[in-house]
Amino acid sequence: MKYKCLVFDHDDTVVNSTATIHHPCFQEYLNSRYPGRTCSLEDYFKKNFAPGFVEMCREEYGMDDAALQDELEYWRAYVENHIPLAYPGIREIMERQKAEGGLICVVSHSLEHNIRRDYKANSLPEPDAVYGWDYPPEQRKPAPFPLEDIMERFGLSAGDLLMIDDLKPGYDMAHACGVPFACAGWSHDDPEIRAFLRRFSDFYLETVQALESLLFGA
Repeated sequence: MKYKCLVFDHDDTVVNSTATIHHPCFQEYLNSRYPGRTCSLEDYFKKNFAPGFVEMCREEYGMDDAALQDELEYWRAYVENHIPLAYPGIREIMERQKAEGGLICVVSHSLEHNIRRDYKANSLPEPDAVYGWDYPPEQRKPAPFPLEDIMERFGLSAGDLLMIDDLKPGYDMAHACGVPFACAGWSHDDPEIRAFLRRFSDFYLETVQALESLLFGA
């Protein structure tokens, strides 16, 4: 076991959800609240990468705090009835990590309730800890709190963890904590995102199978 704790992002790292759930939901929300406004899947990926979803909503669509809360409630209702599929091979990686005595943690911008539901629906091992959107803004990714808390909670050092994420907030959080970062490059093919993460990631992984090889030499 190369890393005692694998810290997974959720959306587009463990489950294929942006293209199938989150982007369609956001466009549906725009149709309802901002008629005539659109957001392509490509732009949705790019703006979630940088500057981030909340910043995109404020800067691109002029949402204030009340509008952001409205969007959150709309999204909550939508995702309750839409369950994404895990990428093939993820379950086997998690099962092997757990079988060898390792930990699985999740740091995501999804809600803990939905994360745990998705894990159960996809027959994934139950996470040892989940840090989702339920936490206060100052404790959410890219803030270092989730990784710092994992290390304190389980008595681990930065080198015992591997952060696996597909976007810049996960990289920023890992970099701030000195935690190795592996980019989940299997979820999208935007050249700007790929160029940044290829340059700065400790490991850029094109496929789930590449993650398996990194972890277990498979």
